[in-house]
Amino acid sequence: MIRLKNEDQINKIRKSCHELADLFNEIIPKVKPGVSTWEIDHWCQEYCRKHGGKPAWMKEGFPGMACISINNQVIHGVPSKKRFVEDGDIVSLDIGIDLDGYISDSTHTVMVGNVKPEVKKLVRVTRESLLAGIAACHPGNRISDISNAVYDICANQNKYGVVYDYCGHGVGLDVHEDPSIPNCPSRGPNPRIQAGMVLAIEPMINLGTDDVELEEGSDWTVVTCDGSISCHEEHTVAVFQDHTEILTDLNYNGCAVTGF
Repeated sequence: MIRLKNEDQINKIRKSCHELADLFNEIIPKVKPGVSTWEIDHWCQEYCRKHGGKPAWMKEGFPGMACISINNQVIHGVPSKKRFVEDGDIVSLDIGIDLDGYISDSTHTVMVGNVKPEVKKLVRVTRESLLAGIAACHPGNRISDISNAVYDICANQNKYGVVYDYCGHGVGLDVHEDPSIPNCPSRGPNPRIQAGMVLAIEPMINLGTDDVELEEGSDWTVVTCDGSISCHEEHTVAVFQDHTEILTDLNYNGCAVTGF
């Protein structure tokens, strides 16, 4: 069941999203060679507690606040004291805040140091596809319009692998709500987009195959089947009658980190 949010609920979700944007603006510059993924998660948890929030993913059993996925890891990378960021890596940070019961959800992929040109292009195209999906997200359109916008840029135009086993979703009152938002053409439910929807739109795009699997020895981390690099970008958006607002915009207050 799709839960449409009223004005008061959207205001409270927006507050959570702005706190998340502030967290990203503080954390992204710290993602450098030599830093462990455990340290990154620790910084996120400290920031969240300091500002009155709770890690959203922990309510679903995830062992950390931030899903930190590096290179061929697609999603749900588990923070570890043994995994360190290296020069040339791309690091996807998927973070959510539970602020008084209102959930924010966003992902940004950080390019660290000397990233290969083909990987830089993957990141750029993934970000472009997210913005295209958001542009298609307005009342009267269907969820498939978001999916097709992402797929056209990533698969049709650039021949990248588009992950189909995982997708975007409704969000705000819970971590995962209806509807599901695939990044590829789907035969599943295809509801019309309505004012009051709050959605997490999140392209997960691979340099190689679109096939993914659980990383060996992990109950959480998803990797590409061929070892190719993967990029993940995500925003929480709210749909109104006359516009769609990016609630997790890093520049909502005019003070964003550069390059995002």
